[in-house]
Amino acid sequence: MAWNNQSGGPWSQGPNNQGPWGQGPRQQRPGGTPPDLEDIIRKGQDKLKDVLPGGGGRGMWLLILLALGVIWGLNSFYRVQPDEAGVVLRFGEYARTTGPGLHFAVWPIETVEKVPVGRENQLSFGNTDEESLMLAGDQNIVDIKFTVLWRIRDPEDFLFDVNTPELLTRLVAESAMREVVGRTPAEEIRTRGRLKVQEEVKALTQATLDRYKAGIQITSVQLEKADPPAQVIDAFEEVQRAEQNLNKFIREAERYRNRVLGEARGRSAQIIEQAKAYKAKVVAEAKGEAERFTQVLQQYRKAPDVTRKRLYIETMEKVLGKSGKIVLDTEKTGVLPYLPLDRLQQQSATAAPRARVMTPNTTTTTGGTQ
Repeated sequence: MAWNNQSGGPWSQGPNNQGPWGQGPRQQRPGGTPPDLEDIIRKGQDKLKDVLPGGGGRGMWLLILLALGVIWGLNSFYRVQPDEAGVVLRFGEYARTTGPGLHFAVWPIETVEKVPVGRENQLSFGNTDEESLMLAGDQNIVDIKFTVLWRIRDPEDFLFDVNTPELLTRLVAESAMREVVGRTPAEEIRTRGRLKVQEEVKALTQATLDRYKAGIQITSVQLEKADPPAQVIDAFEEVQRAEQNLNKFIREAERYRNRVLGEARGRSAQIIEQAKAYKAKVVAEAKGEAERFTQVLQQYRKAPDVTRKRLYIETMEKVLGKSGKIVLDTEKTGVLPYLPLDRLQQQSATAAPRARVMTPNTTTTTGGTQ
């Protein structure tokens, strides 16, 4: 529906088909021809001549100069946000860096590039198999997923020394991760070495970017995943269970070893203490015998005959006190032609020695002699 249709539409509201602003749309020229542009410009110049004093030509130039001044001022003054840095370029060459606030640059001689130095940018790796699958130092494949956070440190280097800084950061970070993973065993990456891998990747990435003078600061590297590939995850879990069982058996063997070693050390200490006690006993007895012999020698020198007789009696007492005795009464029983003395000696050896007191005229056999 055309806007000048009087039969309806939003302009048909109110009396006389007036719109909501009190007047209806303007009618087109007869025949639908567009207005003459030159006629409109001429009428505008006539009205401007009436407004500006001193003639239309001079006022037109003043108006043009005023418009140019406004345009120059709008382009010369600029504002830098708190998280930005303004890089002023003079004829396309670096001139200076300005901080947050309102600043002035001579336009068009100087232009300004605003760099978001306070914003932290994030790069994610491992979304595809080409990025995630890496070869570890023990020739095992590891599925890696990590994140790199970075920000702009030097606006001048960021703008002029690197053409695509974000792409450069991605390539350098991925290369650094592959290098670190390539010299680290897969098990260490998955378990106790995750923090070490993150620190090494961060340091290596930052050193490489500094050599390129990229003006980028790596704030952190987060290793989110370091798992075996999905194709071998079942076999890997089986290996993990076997390693856990191996560790269990090793701990049990260590406990058994510690127990046996403890018992052996205890027995060894006991034997050593017994040997020391036996040694002390033997030494004490030897010293006692030596002392007794010395005393006997002194007495022998004083009275040799008495000492020799006393020693003989004591020795015979010891010897005869350990031998069996058989007493025979020849008057009552007589001497038998065969007497089993060996059996009697065996019985006397097992039983306590006994002595029978007989009447006179008896024969005493001692030690197998009659």
